[in-house]
Amino acid sequence: MILKSTIDRIMEATDIVEVIGEFVQLKKRGANYVGLSPFANERTPSFTVSPAKGIFKDFSSGKGGSAVTFLMELEKFSYPEALKWLAKKYGIEVEETVETIENKEEENRRESLMIVTGYAAKFFHESLLDTEEGRNIGLSYFKERGFSNETIKKFELGYSPDQWEAFTGQALKDGYQAQFLEESGLSVKRDNGSMYDRYRGRVMFPIHSFTGRVIAFGGRTLKTDKNVPKYVNSPESEIYHKSNVLYGLYFAKKAIREEDNCYLVEGYADVLSVHQAGIENVVASSGTSLTVEQIKLISRFTKNITILYDGDAAGIKASLRGLDMILEEGLNVKVVLFPDGHDPDSYVRLVGTAGFKKHIADNRKDFILYKTEILLKEAGNDPIRKADVIREIVESIAKIPDSIKASVFIKECSYQLQIDERALLSELNKMRTAKLKKDSQQQASKPAPVDEVMPAEPELITEKDDASQEKEIVRLLLLYGNKMITWDGIADTYIGPFMIAELSDVEFEYPAAKKFAEIYRKEVENGVLPDEQYFIHYPDKEVVDLAVNQIATKYTLSENWYEMHKILVPDEQANMKATILGAIFHLKKQKVGKILESLRKELQTTSAEADQEILMTQYMHMKKVEKTISDFLGSVILK
Repeated sequence: MILKSTIDRIMEATDIVEVIGEFVQLKKRGANYVGLSPFANERTPSFTVSPAKGIFKDFSSGKGGSAVTFLMELEKFSYPEALKWLAKKYGIEVEETVETIENKEEENRRESLMIVTGYAAKFFHESLLDTEEGRNIGLSYFKERGFSNETIKKFELGYSPDQWEAFTGQALKDGYQAQFLEESGLSVKRDNGSMYDRYRGRVMFPIHSFTGRVIAFGGRTLKTDKNVPKYVNSPESEIYHKSNVLYGLYFAKKAIREEDNCYLVEGYADVLSVHQAGIENVVASSGTSLTVEQIKLISRFTKNITILYDGDAAGIKASLRGLDMILEEGLNVKVVLFPDGHDPDSYVRLVGTAGFKKHIADNRKDFILYKTEILLKEAGNDPIRKADVIREIVESIAKIPDSIKASVFIKECSYQLQIDERALLSELNKMRTAKLKKDSQQQASKPAPVDEVMPAEPELITEKDDASQEKEIVRLLLLYGNKMITWDGIADTYIGPFMIAELSDVEFEYPAAKKFAEIYRKEVENGVLPDEQYFIHYPDKEVVDLAVNQIATKYTLSENWYEMHKILVPDEQANMKATILGAIFHLKKQKVGKILESLRKELQTTSAEADQEILMTQYMHMKKVEKTISDFLGSVILK
């Protein structure tokens, strides 16, 4: 358990804009920052970060909270894991009351896999540098490829000994469970139940998560035997889904954001060589076909992707159709080819950083125009094949969501294809109309999923909605609980304790609000007045979500509103007595209303006269209470 004093230091050091800015491209808007949601697919930013309050709110998915909550939601960290990540970022030593034995006893399954892969990365890295076999074989290979000691250390490159059980045997000896060695793909179980190493005799490329933890590996053989696969990659696991991961992104994200461009290459060596040359905004799909999830990862930081291909024409043509996905996500795509026989790795080593950058600047082309050029060359003078090319190019343009950008490409392709621009526009409109029709039919034919996330809307407080009234109490406690009361007849007390005392006879029913009220009451009894930051950083996610939802607003009124429109907007702080007492007694009135409704139902179903008399007495008493509350509300609100 992390000490409270350590948690406080972490929270004081944490800059929420800086933390979230590592994962989402943020732009300043007024006092806040906005960006595209990392939790939902959206084109218009609805993700807001408030540095003043230290919170984020995603109005697409409904998620919100502190920097800790953000890491828990995005990276599936536990609360302590998120704190430790922040502590590492800000150079804070984590003090714990009990020393954890992470390598042996870890209840969290996901964390156990992370611990095992982290241990493996260290084992392979040390095998590379500290063993004779590793230095002679693995390190020699990396040095021949031109990788510096700094690059080897930074990317945690390693070597797996060419023995059946070198890693597995050591891991089991050190207390790691066989279950997690197998699930992570590091070890393979034989039919007799014993285990052996998956990556024997291979140089190792650790694959890092978005936050820098090792989650998988790629292992390259150095043998020339054609029966041995060149690469062996980690299988899918709870912590590794290859379609959601880009090799090198952890090391590239800062440069991608600064350069506003991402270079996309094919393999591990391409990333390492280009990164080592000082061009750090480079990632790889690691030999897999590019996925929508990977494209969305890049789009968090930039809308510009430059594909760096080697000179393999067959490979280029095979990937053309797949790259339409990038256009569909609204990104700008450029393509750069290297001379025959070269890939980004070999070419940057041949010409150096300056020559590599010059080649990119001189040879990059827009993807649509490049695709047109490639397919036209292949079609030659065959009119049928040329017609197919035209349709395929228009299909690509139809995927571009920006109409202005699409019309520019239509104009350019009209010239290249030597076909009337209006004919291309007509075909484009047909395709878009057909797609809209198909999408609407599919939407109509299937029911909306139960767990579909809808954009959060402002909550309307109605007399019938107990939850909303209870949430209103929570909102007022968060915003004004630590303010002094300055009303006539009441003084020398804070709004928070006053509200808690007034609501001592009210039982909250909405689970999160009930939990919040109990926490607030206990803190007040202990002489502590908890503020909004206390609840924003509270370990219980349900409490955090409730707190953030009550203080986060999607829209803020411009400071120039009155100057522009001469319209005054009522301020609840102008009459705090009406605001606070109004909320308390509206909630009480609702609770009384529920009691009355329950008594009415009992009266309708009870036949015994004695019972009816008792129920009627209770009913009349509650009606008097209701009238008293209504009269009080009227006098408070009207004053």
